Amino acid sequence: MPSLFLFLGALFFLTLAFGLLLERWRIPWVFAALIIGIGYSVISPFNFPRETFSFLAELGMLFLLFVIGFEIDFRDLRKMGGFIAKSSLFIVFISTVFGAVVLKLLFGYDWFVSTLIAMSFATVGEAVLVPILDEFGLMRTQLGKAIVGIGVMDDVIEVFSLVLLAVLLGENTGFGITFLSLLGVIGLTFLLTSIKVKRFGFLKIESLFLFTVFVLFLFSGVGELSGAESMAALLAGMSLRAFIPRDRLSVIESEVKTMCYGFFAPIFFFWVGASTDVAYILSYPLLVAIVFAVSMITKIAASLLAGYKKLGKKQSLILGFGLCVRFSVSIVIIKILFEKGIIGPGLYSVMVASTLLFTFLVPIAFSWMVSKWYRV
Repeated sequence: MPSLFLFLGALFFLTLAFGLLLERWRIPWVFAALIIGIGYSVISPFNFPRETFSFLAELGMLFLLFVIGFEIDFRDLRKMGGFIAKSSLFIVFISTVFGAVVLKLLFGYDWFVSTLIAMSFATVGEAVLVPILDEFGLMRTQLGKAIVGIGVMDDVIEVFSLVLLAVLLGENTGFGITFLSLLGVIGLTFLLTSIKVKRFGFLKIESLFLFTVFVLFLFSGVGELSGAESMAALLAGMSLRAFIPRDRLSVIESEVKTMCYGFFAPIFFFWVGASTDVAYILSYPLLVAIVFAVSMITKIAASLLAGYKKLGKKQSLILGFGLCVRFSVSIVIIKILFEKGIIGPGLYSVMVASTLLFTFLVPIAFSWMVSKWYRV
């Protein structure tokens, strides 16, 4: 059995090498770790200290949610026009309804779990599309603003999904502990977002980073009492964004992202992939195809209905296809549900497989559609 250090060294090297290859096809490099994890689940050439690795992966999950929360600025939401707000809610609603029905019929889980999963997968990983939009000079066009705007708007849905997850997991603990834990997280959020300490703008970056990590673990520790550490990590990021002086935001954001994506995220995504049951996917490929098709068709159809008058047919199709891309929050939610035993390996593996399909197909197809159908 190799040491954990050698295992991590090999994981980071393979993620780097494979990730550079994936980026040529406009696929985020961090998904290399997910694919490597799936490969490991099939081959499993050796064992490693799983408890220690799982702890690091859980830290990766918290840091990932923290970074997502740190990027959410509700001041931007207030600037969104009525078209973007209505379109976002309509697209997410349609995708959630049809997705929940399909998951309920195919896998037999109750409506709450089916709706939670469908809602989390109805959100958009707009960060995957931003580099493509920027490359084609579309960031300031109606199409670019619609994609980014809807991606920003559904941050609210992501927060709501994590709240529902906290409610679901809170059923396994006492009501009093759950209530006090959630109240504590909300209180900390209110405290940080309500006060301003100018002296934090003059701290050394090392001291500011230590304070940032302290806040993340404080929120997560309080939220863990009710099984809501994921929601707490997201709220910690949102709170710090409001608390830290604006002139230091970019600096500390860079430091946190480096720690998250440079160390913890590859471990987390490998952990997600290594838990996948490839044999189940190969035995039931039709399930993956149905989930994939329903998700794509509902997104595109809803986008056509929402954007046809304002964007036209072709741009609405591009919008719908682009909004199919997924990223971190949806993966985090299904991983938590799987680890808690709420969903089985079958549904978990199907959702991971469909995410990979979208991750590979959407950036490539989106770039082709923009180059052929859109003129700036």
